Amino acid sequence: MVDLKGQYNAIKDIVNPSIQEVIETTSFINGPKVREFQNNLENYLGVKHVIPCANGTDALQIAMMGLGLKPGDEVITADFTFAATVEVIALLNLTPVLVDVNEDDFNINVEAIKRAITPKTKAIVPVHLFGQCADMEAIMEIAKEHNLFVIEDNAQAIGANYTYSNGEKVKAGTIGDVGATSFFPSKNLGCYGDGGAIFTNNDELAQTIRGVVNHGMYKRYHHDVVGVNSRLDSIQAAVLDAKLPHLDNYNKARQNAAKKYNETFKTIENIITPQISNACTDICDNCDCHVFHQYTLRLNGVDRDALVKHLNENDIPCGVYYPIPLHKQKAYIDDRYNDEDFKVTNQLVKEVISLPMHTELDNEQIEHITSIIIKFING
Repeated sequence: MVDLKGQYNAIKDIVNPSIQEVIETTSFINGPKVREFQNNLENYLGVKHVIPCANGTDALQIAMMGLGLKPGDEVITADFTFAATVEVIALLNLTPVLVDVNEDDFNINVEAIKRAITPKTKAIVPVHLFGQCADMEAIMEIAKEHNLFVIEDNAQAIGANYTYSNGEKVKAGTIGDVGATSFFPSKNLGCYGDGGAIFTNNDELAQTIRGVVNHGMYKRYHHDVVGVNSRLDSIQAAVLDAKLPHLDNYNKARQNAAKKYNETFKTIENIITPQISNACTDICDNCDCHVFHQYTLRLNGVDRDALVKHLNENDIPCGVYYPIPLHKQKAYIDDRYNDEDFKVTNQLVKEVISLPMHTELDNEQIEHITSIIIKFING
């Protein structure tokens, strides 16, 4: 699904010396490389504060801790996403409120958010799924009207732009009160282990979060807030800082691969290709709103399990993201949920399949993958 070795080979002359420098200086935790990466990522995103941490799940949890959410507070998020988003809500003894998503872009449904708000609601967590932003302008209006926090789960959309109705562009993850991202190796900007970060333009919140990630300390052995141990190590920061200047090119390579996939599948009635939302209407040369962390199709009248088996038999990797809605996962089943409220999610989990998507994907590989799929569908 991801050619990390090919990507590494293209940049190893930059990455290897950076890693070696950390080893030689022995500044493994909170060293100069962490601060350099933090500053460079702030400049790239156009955000005042980036606080690196150990992984993307921690980033979400720490964001919620920094906002001071209390047990019993309700947090609205999408039913169709990876479990980490709801996992941290439950870990903090907050109350997860799952809602349905859009059929076209798979992102959280704005009308479903409105229906889910109660006096106990304190926050909304939009997930920018597969590489493009949720409808942030509408979500921020809802949050303002109801005095709610907005925590962006930006684990899959780093580098994507969101365009407001007035034409203003901002980076995904920098719109809400706070954003959280993951640097898991397969992400568009991935390290060689675990890593994550929190973004915010709020000075006070940033100061709180800086303490939370480091055992609640602002001064050594002075614990002013309840914290956790969640720091980005210097070797991972060195890798990320070496890759950051390439991120836009990485995303452009993914967009080009998606465009090639789309062109090949456009005449296949049984395949629904990814829909582009926000300011982009298609994957064009200047498209910047979808960075294709995943290339996810919907299948219409096709036996997905049989297709997965066929692809595996032909040594073509694929994935189903996600096979079970969160409201049906054993850990998160709740009598509050009515299955009728998740019609789109319940349908998507039967239809979606994700194909290989990475920066090293070339036309020959795409032609091979698509030909195998089309032959299967056409019998």
